This record gives sequence, structure tokens and C-alpha cells, in this order.
Amino acid sequence: MTDASIIRHDWTRAEAQAIFDQPFNDLLFQAQTVHRQNFDPNKVQRSRLSNIKTGGCAEDCAYCSQSARNGSHLPAKKLIEVERVLAEARRAKEQGSTRFCMGAAWRSPKERDMDQLVAMVEGVRAMGMETCMTLGMLDDDQVIRLKGAGLDYYNHNIDTSERYYPEVITTRTFADRIDTLNRVREAGIKVCSGGILGMGETEMDRIDMLLALANLAEHPDSVPINQLMPMPDTPLADAEPVDGIDFVRVIALARILMPKAHLRLSAGRTAMSEETQALCFFAGANSIFSGDVLLTAENPGEDKDSVLFGRLGLEPMDLGETGAR
Repeated sequence: MTDASIIRHDWTRAEAQAIFDQPFNDLLFQAQTVHRQNFDPNKVQRSRLSNIKTGGCAEDCAYCSQSARNGSHLPAKKLIEVERVLAEARRAKEQGSTRFCMGAAWRSPKERDMDQLVAMVEGVRAMGMETCMTLGMLDDDQVIRLKGAGLDYYNHNIDTSERYYPEVITTRTFADRIDTLNRVREAGIKVCSGGILGMGETEMDRIDMLLALANLAEHPDSVPINQLMPMPDTPLADAEPVDGIDFVRVIALARILMPKAHLRLSAGRTAMSEETQALCFFAGANSIFSGDVLLTAENPGEDKDSVLFGRLGLEPMDLGETGAR
């Protein structure tokens, strides 16, 4: 049994595989034990994701409907107005979200957009909410400006293993992703980084993805685990769905390898049964995106989540609450 009081950054593939391959009940027991040692097991963080700039992205991510290169026909739009973003943040706060995440379909932001991005961060922070952005790759000056505005978290998913990465994205490298994560962390912004299951990767790719995050100099504060939602006209439009038990095993391994990270059930919850989601919470997931839409994909609405939380006896974390023990 892993000692959850020891935070490690030197996990080996053999160790991770041995944990992953345990009988399902043993794996879940270990993950729940680690979870209880670090978090209130019945508290779940709720975040809201807003699409602040849609379509026209120069990357060729095979899963993404916002890429201008992979066959999708989603039209490109400009960065939306600051006040529209702040109005959405106010609604999200009223509905119980404590973190507001803003995502833009870019390879990286342009200098002309930085003033608006800074104003968005400052405006959301003024409401007392945590702020998160995902804008693609950042240079040093952009990181400094966002940090100065008060950005709490930066999301930059590694998506999959380093081995499988070129099968999904060719317009940037796995190393580019890690460089951005390191730049953000060194500036004092908390890192949010995870991946996507169901893109044709192997079981070992899923384990290696988690190892890449667990063996960073610091574990990400938030680790979103997405189940691919195949989007029309993208290269992965016909991808096979992820087996629910396999998905839960990944959540459990992530909790054991990164005991103090918030594990977020992200895209794909509309395709999961309530029973699968319940197993994910038992395996250590303690964060969700709330609201009807995640960027361009559907998401369970507030009403469905409230019903599920009620059935499971789960409570949303309050503003400023981490759920940590």
C-alpha cells in the first residue's frame, strides 16, 4: 500500500503498471484510502469553462472541432468582449462554481489580445472567483503579464503519452507542452494539466501520460481527465468509446500517483452512466466542470449534477475551499 504522506516524483513504469493491474476492488480501495488521507471524500469542486475565442486554430489536434486544419467546419470567431466574459462568470458564481476557466482556440495568443485577456482575469478575480486560462503556448512576457493580472491557474493538457503524441498532433511537440508547463509553474501560476482517453492509445500510453505528470518537479494542482467526445468531421470522429472500467482504473491510478491533486472529470461525462461517475468519485475524482457546454461539446447541466450529488451525498466545495485535509 502506498504511503500517501510521501509525495513522489520518481515513479517507475513498473510500479505504476503493478498498481494499475491490481484486482479492481483492491485498486479502488487503495485509491479511496489515499483520497481520504488528503481530501474530504464527499466534497467536489465545481468549475465553469467558457469559450472566449472559437475556431480557426492553427493546430491540427485530431480530436478538436476548432482546428482549421483537420477537416472541421466550425467557423473562426474573434476574441469575445470582456464584459460578456464577466457576465458569464457572474452567472457561474451564482450557480455555485468557484473557479472560472477561459479557453481560446489558439496556438498561442497574439500581443494585440493581451490587454483583453488581462482585463478578463482581473475582472473575474474581483468577483472572488479563482481564475484559469487555456490559451495554447505562452512566451515569458505573456506569462509575466498573466501572473501580474492575478491568474491562478493555467491549463495546458499533455493529452497523451510522449510516444503516442505525434499520432494525435503534429503541429507542436510533446516537449513544447512540457516547456509551457514549466514556464507557467516557474512564474508562480498553478498548473492544470491532464489528458484525453479514447484516441486510439494503448493502456501503456495512458499509464505513461500519468507518469509524465506525476514525475514533474511539482504535481499539477488540477488534473483533468477527459473521455474523448468524437466530433464530426475530425480525424477521430469514429473513435471507439472508452470502456467504463478502464476509465475508472485511470482515475484511481492518477489519485495514487498524485495524492494532493484535484482530479477533474472533464469532457465526456454525458456519455458516462451515473454509476460510472460514482465509481470515478470513489476512485478519487473530486472536481467537475458544471454547465451545459464545454467549449464545443455537451456537458451535463446543473440540474443533472445536483440530482447526482444528492443521490451520492456529495457536496460542492465552497469558494476558497480546497477540500484538502
